[in-house]
Amino acid sequence: QVQLVESGGGLVQAGGSLRLSCAGSGIIFRTYTMGWYRQAPGKQRELVASITSGGGTNYADSVKGRFTISRDNAKNTVYLQMNSLKPEDTAVYYCRATMVIRDYWGQGTQVTVSS
Repeated sequence: QVQLVESGGGLVQAGGSLRLSCAGSGIIFRTYTMGWYRQAPGKQRELVASITSGGGTNYADSVKGRFTISRDNAKNTVYLQMNSLKPEDTAVYYCRATMVIRDYWGQGTQVTVSS
């Protein structure tokens, strides 16, 4: 059974930092592209950052220079370091694992940034 379990969300003041983690099981983690997505109330889910099996990264323009995605294949975990957080970063953050036609999502973790 495939599981992606996010953790690390919470309430933080603007300008603060959080680190999200997503632990995967039931998949050959190192072969998957891992991504972080977010969905704010009333908005569509959007890509925040992704990292390929080879370590290539991609970021949404809105988070470039503030967020960093990384992975530890030995721990089957992908991270999202979020710095200089803004109120507009408030959303539920989801982890996603993709490889060819396989596509898995975590349950999400809430991030709330107060002004």
